[in-house]
Amino acid sequence: QAAQATFKSIKAVVPLLDRVLVQRFKPETKTASGIFLPTTATSSPLPEATVIATGPGAPNRQGNVVPTAVKAGDRVLLPGWGGNVIKVGEEEYYLFKDAEILAKIQE
Repeated sequence: QAAQATFKSIKAVVPLLDRVLVQRFKPETKTASGIFLPTTATSSPLPEATVIATGPGAPNRQGNVVPTAVKAGDRVLLPGWGGNVIKVGEEEYYLFKDAEILAKIQE
């Protein structure tokens, strides 16, 4: 269940601590040859996402703030589960902890 946001823009969401706000890539609904795929064929979320914003980091045991491993604009690989869904209009965003993100995609 997605929490319906009451704000107008995702820019109003500022992640706290080591939280990372991402937007998953949308599966293609049309093949390269122009065939439209039914929504049931594209319903599983893709594991890739773009980082929209990050929190400042979380304190370690010594009290020093450890910054997140990713930054806004990074492409990341997500686990198949987890994340808190935030809906803004028709768009869905997800909040993950920095440690839950599997990898940064570098191209």
